[in-house]
Amino acid sequence: MITIEEFKKLNIRIARIKDVIDHPGADRLYIVRIVIGEEEREVVAGIKKGYSKEELLGKLVAVVENLEPAVIRGVESKGMILAAQDGDILSVLSPDRPVAPGSLVK
Repeated sequence: MITIEEFKKLNIRIARIKDVIDHPGADRLYIVRIVIGEEEREVVAGIKKGYSKEELLGKLVAVVENLEPAVIRGVESKGMILAAQDGDILSVLSPDRPVAPGSLVK
């Protein structure tokens, strides 16, 4: 278990997906260009099995913004797109109403 104070350290924001490309070194990964407020960054996401590039373009998603950057199969990832998985079904977490990219998830 974690405390509420530990949970509050997570900076979860809404991002808009601007571009999606296939990861050159992994069959199940995308390199996703996201916009969080005024900032653009890339994240490596293992969501290729559940989504086509076209389904993701323009989509609003929840992202852990303050995750320490990691190099995944040679590509630096600056965040994590949150998703739920139920067996073979994968679902990225998205707001059910339009909100601005950069909005804080509470």
